[in-house]
Amino acid sequence: QVHVVESGGGLVQAGGSLRLSCTASGSIFRINAMGWHRQAPGKQRELVSNITSGGSTNYVDSVKGRFTISRDNAWNTVYLQMNSLKPEDTAVYYCNVEYRDTRDYITRGAWGQGTQVTVSS
Repeated sequence: QVHVVESGGGLVQAGGSLRLSCTASGSIFRINAMGWHRQAPGKQRELVSNITSGGSTNYVDSVKGRFTISRDNAWNTVYLQMNSLKPEDTAVYYCNVEYRDTRDYITRGAWGQGTQVTVSS
């Protein structure tokens, strides 16, 4: 079993910054990728950014130049630095981990519970 825990959300004024953290633990043989998704009220969940084991990163167009994803050397924690926040960034942010399970080496995914980010205008 894999546990994914996010932290760092909160309320910030437009133009401000927040840093989200996500740590995965449990039956992980290897992490293939970790990423952040978000879901605003009445909208579908969307991929915000992800980072692969090779270090490749992806960003949705709306956050390019404002958000930066990074990981620690142990490769079980990822961060999302969010700068120049806008009211439209308001959403619940979820961390997702794609990993190979130590129990059977099958690739699986796991989600965190989400952390609320609210940007006031």
